[in-house]
Amino acid sequence: MKPIELCVYGAEVTCPSCVNLPSSKETYEWLEAAIGRKYPEQPFTITYIDIHSPPENDVFKEFSARVIEEDLFYPVVTVEGTIVGEGNPRLKDVYSELEKYGYKAV
Repeated sequence: MKPIELCVYGAEVTCPSCVNLPSSKETYEWLEAAIGRKYPEQPFTITYIDIHSPPENDVFKEFSARVIEEDLFYPVVTVEGTIVGEGNPRLKDVYSELEKYGYKAV
């Protein structure tokens, strides 16, 4: 099974519309733990990307610019490049997308 790539795009400062929600980094840590528990021994990578200083990767830079330009609510969560949640992502939506790639809950 090919490892699925999840990305959490966010910023240190909480999005203005998301002031009472967890921070982007907290969401990243929460997703990493939840996915690891639900799909143990099924490979995935999860990366946190700061939209204001993305790593030297064209895909990350372009998507970070999109988050800012389109005023998306962050954190924005992607699975293999598909947006599955923004602002307050739902585990159900993330899990549903992973299962499209053959992931099986334990």
